[in-house]
This record gives sequence, structure tokens and C-alpha cells, in this order.
Amino acid sequence: MTTDDPTDGQLWSSAAAGSGAAFGVLFDRHARAVYNHCFRLTASWSAAEDLTQSTFLQAWRKRTKVRLEHDSSLPWLLAVATNVARNHRRGVLRRLRLAGRVPAEHAVADHADDVAARVDDERRMATVLAAVRQLPRTQQEALALCIWSEVSYSDAAAVLGIAEGSVRARVSKARSRLADALAVTSTPVEQP
Repeated sequence: MTTDDPTDGQLWSSAAAGSGAAFGVLFDRHARAVYNHCFRLTASWSAAEDLTQSTFLQAWRKRTKVRLEHDSSLPWLLAVATNVARNHRRGVLRRLRLAGRVPAEHAVADHADDVAARVDDERRMATVLAAVRQLPRTQQEALALCIWSEVSYSDAAAVLGIAEGSVRARVSKARSRLADALAVTSTPVEQP
């Protein structure tokens, strides 16, 4: 972004007035960060794509009602993405419970060798996500915003409605707990 580029606040105002082009610039500016945030919350590339679309759809629908903090739409978009991911997870769990009631048919093998790298990424991210889900929700939110999505502590504090020092403390505690949890899971098992 150059000094001649409009700020998020200016673009948001134009989008609120109905400018699809301004909203498109916001999308281009922040879609990758939202997508990466969604992947970190789900450990699934395809779910992250769907959640990114849902996030920006909700942003478009709510564009006239939202007031930006610190002239950046990214913290708000990431908060929306977190809620969209949470709702997605609830829906998946409901569908899994329902599917568990249906008699199973013959399993079909997955022959997608061309996506092996994605599967490895998802497996590693699932391990990290399992450790993150053991953290208190407040620490999960602070970690997702400040570490994974590189939102500043002050912007995260504004989105979460807490003091900046509290955000820093939550991130510090989350890092420490994750380091301990992931060190345990990466310890090699000795063979007899």
C-alpha cells in the first residue's frame, strides 16, 4: 500500500455507500490474512476457502453497521472469521453426530496422491490446533489474532475489548503452554 492508496476507513465508507469496487480492494488487501487465519483455526485448506468467503459475505452484509477501530478492517474481519469458523465447527460436529446414526456403507479409498503435501500440512496443523484447543478460550483468541494473524496488540485489545497488557499476558501464557504441550507430542517413542 502506498501513501496514495486509500485507507481501510476510506474504503469501508465507500463500501458502506454501496461501492463494490471499494469492497473489492478491501478483499484484495485482506483476503490472504483472513484465509490463513481460517486455516489455522480449522487445519483444512478447503474449509479455510469456504470460511473466507463466508467472512467477506458477512462483512458485505454488515458494512453499513460496522465502525472501524484504528482505521483498519483486518482485526474486525479476523474476529468475524473466528466466529464463522466456530459456527462451522459446530455444524460439522452436528453433521458427524447425525452421520453416526446412519448405517455405514463400504468405505471408498481416497486416491488423491496429488494432494499429499496438503494432507501433511493439515495433519501438522491439526496437531497444533488440538494443543491450542486445550488453552482457555481467551488465550486462543489472543494467540490467533496476535501471533497467527499478526494483528498488533493494540488492535487486538480493541477487538477483544480488553487492555493491551491483558492481550500481551494472554499471548505469553498461550505460547508457554503450547511450547510445553507440543514438546510432549513431539517426543519420540522408544521401541522395545
